[in-house]
Amino acid sequence: MSEMVISCRDLCKTFVQGKLNVPVLTGVNIDVMRGERIAIVGSSGSGKSTLLHLLGGLDKASSGSVTILGHNVQAMNEAERGTLRNRALGFVYQFHHLLAEFTALENVAMPLLIRGMKRNETEPIAARMLGLVGLVHRTEHLPAELSGGERQRVAVARALVTEPACVLADEPTGNLDRASAQALFELIQELNSRLNTSFIVVTHDLELAGKMQRQLRLMDGVLHKV
Repeated sequence: MSEMVISCRDLCKTFVQGKLNVPVLTGVNIDVMRGERIAIVGSSGSGKSTLLHLLGGLDKASSGSVTILGHNVQAMNEAERGTLRNRALGFVYQFHHLLAEFTALENVAMPLLIRGMKRNETEPIAARMLGLVGLVHRTEHLPAELSGGERQRVAVARALVTEPACVLADEPTGNLDRASAQALFELIQELNSRLNTSFIVVTHDLELAGKMQRQLRLMDGVLHKV
């Protein structure tokens, strides 16, 4: 039986703006199994990024529950959530968020260094991951020396270097041209198949969303099957 990676029940998030309560999520339910590829689509401002932050333990819900590998995120303190994120999850954003002064290899190794591993232990693992994303020849290059597509591949390698159960990607192709976006999604499919890592991808691109196993639309604060 497939392992449950992330699950949420009746997830609600309301933001307070001045004297107004602005509900963004009003009862989201989702189960993500090991190795699943899920696309979440929806209009701008529908709460897709907010949902991703809650599923990743980066923010706390107003009500409802999120569990990651069976751990109740809502019941954890910030340090415990940080440890769980580092162990169980990887993140990819629209902007690659690479550190400009570090090489591709050093950027990919960063989550392992944060985990407390020694540099000489992290480098072979980071180099292997860069090889998996087709950048073995770019290990010593700084982000400024890489193309947009290459920088995003480095970001994907960094997200996967800890061998997470799930990668959460927020508009990962948003700043890429069509060819680079297509290549990145093919890479996600290949890595999903090879590593059995789950992917939850927020995207505006319906064509790319259609390549995922499941498509869900966030509308009126609730997830609907597409």
